[in-house]
Amino acid sequence: MVSLGIEELLSAPPEGFAGSRLGLLCNQASTDSRLRHSRDLITSRFPGRLTCLFTPQHGFFSEKQDNMIESEHGRDPAGGLPLFSLYSRERRPTAEMFDLFDLLVIDLFDVGTRVYTFLSTMAYCLETAAAFGKKVLVLDRPNPVGGDLVEGNIIERDCYSFVGLYPIPMRHGLTFGELALLINRHFGVGADLEVVPMQGWRRSMLFDDTGLPWVFPSPNMPSPLSALVYPGQVIWEGTNISEGRGTCLPFEIFGAPFITPDAVLARIRGTAIPGCFLRPLLFEPTANKWQGRACRGFQLHVTDAPLFRPYRTSLVLLQAVMELYPEAFAYKEPPYEYEYERLPLDLIVGSREVRQALEKGAGILELERSWQNGLDSFEKLRRDVLLYN
Repeated sequence: MVSLGIEELLSAPPEGFAGSRLGLLCNQASTDSRLRHSRDLITSRFPGRLTCLFTPQHGFFSEKQDNMIESEHGRDPAGGLPLFSLYSRERRPTAEMFDLFDLLVIDLFDVGTRVYTFLSTMAYCLETAAAFGKKVLVLDRPNPVGGDLVEGNIIERDCYSFVGLYPIPMRHGLTFGELALLINRHFGVGADLEVVPMQGWRRSMLFDDTGLPWVFPSPNMPSPLSALVYPGQVIWEGTNISEGRGTCLPFEIFGAPFITPDAVLARIRGTAIPGCFLRPLLFEPTANKWQGRACRGFQLHVTDAPLFRPYRTSLVLLQAVMELYPEAFAYKEPPYEYEYERLPLDLIVGSREVRQALEKGAGILELERSWQNGLDSFEKLRRDVLLYN
């Protein structure tokens, strides 16, 4: 069984922790291995020290849907503490918020993909902490898609946004604590940062290997499998293809009324997308894209997780749909995550050039070779912050 950062904190608080007023950035998935919430554990172990709570996108209970559906500030119903939303009219914490504590504890469950906005929220907190001289303590948690594999192009500067603030690939292969170290050391933040590592976690572990219970960190991340396919399937958000929102299998299924599965399978035949099986199906979303319409597409079954490459797989499928249905396929129009001019797919993929290459029919394996130098440079930075061997 993996021992989480919150559990390590309770058993051995770091030096300087005693006496500090504490803020806590968390949501409903911030629990220990027995499903006890970090807020309650900290309150019990360090009575009177917790002064306020912060939540990322989707709200404290992970109840809000995607793309600019905001949460308001309020009070924690359990203890009456101020509860600040960092996904509201502003996404950066303010000096007034930071006046309430001496040390910010971050205990968020990330899913190992660059576009998942918890990373950006943590980055903004680190930047604010550096500006106001406050310490940050990150309680580490597993990367549910493992810590060995890195995949995708490095995001380009003209595509920086709230779904990509720093030059990292789509699947980064880091824990949340390691991400914090990367941002702080290598991207000019310089906050007073400490990470409380886990015990017993290995880089080769997927979430099911940890022995921990899954608590969904956002409403469309219901299972470890949804997280495993997300580094690729998230790209459908930038199109008019349903990514399965409004169904019980978000990101595992995708489709649209105009897709013919047999044609897609014929188009990608012979392409190297190992470790998965594409099962044709029909589904009807109850919300979001194509609500109430029958959509034909696929369920993506992962048959060999170490071989599976989610980003490659979804780019192959995206290109096939683009080529087969030029009249029906469309890019999603802005706004997307508070960007009102740039194309959402460019922000998600992190590159106009990659999107344009797909339009021109470039081979996906050729594209992967073209961004290998960027991945090699990222790997050097990544190895500097690895906490687990």
